[in-house]
Amino acid sequence: MRDELAGQLSQLRDLTGRSLRELARDIDASSSSLSRYFSGQAVPPWPTVVALCKAAGRDPRPLREIWERAKEGPQTAPAAPVRNDLPHDVTAFTGRRAELDALLGAARTTQVVAIDGMGGVGKSALAVHAAHLLTAEFPDGQFYLDLHGFTPGRERVEPAEALRVLLSALGLPLGRIPEGLAERAALWRSELATRRAIVLLDNAADADHVRDLLPGAGQIFVVITSRRRMVELDGVQPISLDVLPSEDAAQLFVESAGGARPGDVNEVLRRCGNLPLAIRVAAARLRHRPAWTLDTLVERLREGELAVSDVFEMSLRQLDPAQRRMFRLLGLVPGEDIDAYAAAALAGIPLANARSLLEDLVDVHLVQEPSAGRYRMHDLLRQAARADDPTADPAPAISRLADYYLSCMLAVREQIRILIPLPTTVSQPPPSLPDLCDHDAAIKWLDTEWDNLMAMFALTVQLGVDTAAVGLAQLATMAHARRGGSELLRKGLDVTLPVAERLGDRRVLASHKYLLGSLLLRMGRLDEAMSELEDGRVLMAAEGDAVGEAMCLFQQGEVQGELADAEGAVQLLERAVAVVPPHEVAVRARLRASLSHALRSHGDYAAAREIAADVLETTRETDRQTARMCLDVLSQAALDLGDAQTALDLAEQAVDINRETHHAFFEAISLADVAVALLHLGRPEEAAARQAEAVAILELAAEPDRLARVHLPYAEACLATGNRDTAARHFQEALELATAHGLDYLAPEARSGLSRAS
Repeated sequence: MRDELAGQLSQLRDLTGRSLRELARDIDASSSSLSRYFSGQAVPPWPTVVALCKAAGRDPRPLREIWERAKEGPQTAPAAPVRNDLPHDVTAFTGRRAELDALLGAARTTQVVAIDGMGGVGKSALAVHAAHLLTAEFPDGQFYLDLHGFTPGRERVEPAEALRVLLSALGLPLGRIPEGLAERAALWRSELATRRAIVLLDNAADADHVRDLLPGAGQIFVVITSRRRMVELDGVQPISLDVLPSEDAAQLFVESAGGARPGDVNEVLRRCGNLPLAIRVAAARLRHRPAWTLDTLVERLREGELAVSDVFEMSLRQLDPAQRRMFRLLGLVPGEDIDAYAAAALAGIPLANARSLLEDLVDVHLVQEPSAGRYRMHDLLRQAARADDPTADPAPAISRLADYYLSCMLAVREQIRILIPLPTTVSQPPPSLPDLCDHDAAIKWLDTEWDNLMAMFALTVQLGVDTAAVGLAQLATMAHARRGGSELLRKGLDVTLPVAERLGDRRVLASHKYLLGSLLLRMGRLDEAMSELEDGRVLMAAEGDAVGEAMCLFQQGEVQGELADAEGAVQLLERAVAVVPPHEVAVRARLRASLSHALRSHGDYAAAREIAADVLETTRETDRQTARMCLDVLSQAALDLGDAQTALDLAEQAVDINRETHHAFFEAISLADVAVALLHLGRPEEAAARQAEAVAILELAAEPDRLARVHLPYAEACLATGNRDTAARHFQEALELATAHGLDYLAPEARSGLSRAS
């Protein structure tokens, strides 16, 4: 019943004659939500159904029964979970009764509250605690973003980037998020206008840092924390935090220390400045020293001045040299968190030792463990760690950590079968690596560490750790098939291209050129792609790298295919097959699969099918992506020959492979083939649903070139099966994408199709 409803909704969309973007704007819904409704992944609220009917000029009443059955039946897709990004609530939250009451009361009377106070005073703890208490009153989501306004060693999150993260958290695909700050801010306000949600903006630098992140209309509650007062923001209710009152501070200390001890607690609190963070650190030291009294703790504190840094210093003095060294090194970590394997590499010590040291630091609250096996530092503690030995050169430790990430990425590369040789140098093999010998484990590791990898890449560039910077930029491109993001990956290669040239290793430079050309191809910048690939091919040939030369020819053949020069593509791919050595079985199979695609485009169906079938037989179990390429070719050839049912069966097999191997980018391409076959079989509702799935994936991946290319064959199929209005709409979508992103080679095809459909 869900599929029936999705088909009816897709027909309504076709009747409107509007693009997904236009329709979303007109009925006040997000494009990503509409994609899920049209694909049958979710059942829309009834008001959304009514709005679609109104836009299409149809009576919604006949759809009510179908909607009810889809909503209540066993096939109903589960509702998308409400986003809750809040950090864990603080254990044993103590005091702040008046401030907490003010914050909870403000949630019912105002839109924005700004909590200010000195570092360590408990701003974030209060904000997070209140947000957890208010969750039920704001059912449409709880969004949290650390703006890093005062994080030592990290650049702050600028407003444009903050808006990108927040809009993505709302479910908007990256391809629909505008580039400009003003446009993003307007979209953010528009998306919030119909929601009841909490937005917690933690660690803001100043008023300008958050001005563009504030909502307009709607029932949104925003909490800002900052060390500065937000006096420049109109209509914002301020809550200023001072140190804890003595009674509350004493209660916090006793609870954190695990109970009362003999001695003068007031002197301890005085030495801690009644700051919650300092109190927790001092109490943790006492908790793990059963023989100590409060007087013993005071003696340790008395050596310093009355400042929170003295508490940290006191705690550091209680560490043995290995613990203190680990604490200092963790202050250098560029990402949000780290695991024991990475910590072992950072310190250059065995894994068991690293785990023990991390647990020691967690016990004394110098390191947090927000989830099992993941460790992070509070900003003030990171600052203390960096200040503990300010003259130390961070480069050696960062180089060790970078080598760990490179080693893991090489292990992941083996699992996802990247065939181009990449001469990545690991100068210092890490003490231990996680088990990445399983495909799913490798993919999970890459997803978990992605943000840390990007942060590490930026730091290696900043510190001039050249070999690691180039290696990270090159290996990051293997995530493209799963994540998309060609533009971001290309920027990484652009930044490190001068570094690759400076290293003087022609094999490294050749790989850089190849990868840059491949990404430019995916972005539709075909002339630039061909130039970079030719540079790479010449370098590969000069170095005697036959596999690399063949892979460059392979990508050049892909460029010619995109330019509709099927004969040129065949010639280049035949050269590639001839160049690669016979013992390189996997590479030859991949090249022959691509050759079969070019032959099919050239109209030589018999040869295309013969090669694709032969390669498929040998790779179905050993190289799933090469097998998927063959299935795509066989499916498209079957459709060309009028066998739509076989085309559908083969395309669905390709979709299954992509889902099993987590290749979302290629899944979208195969889904588009499914949609075209369904149209030719006279099943337009199912076709619309599959096409919507493909579009949603590519919008999320921010890949406008491929998105335009899935609109075009679908539009042609609509035209061939008599649905001119739908064909025109998809040709128009392709034309808009081609125009907006400079895809000049696609624009004429889209215009021609639009003219034929009109």
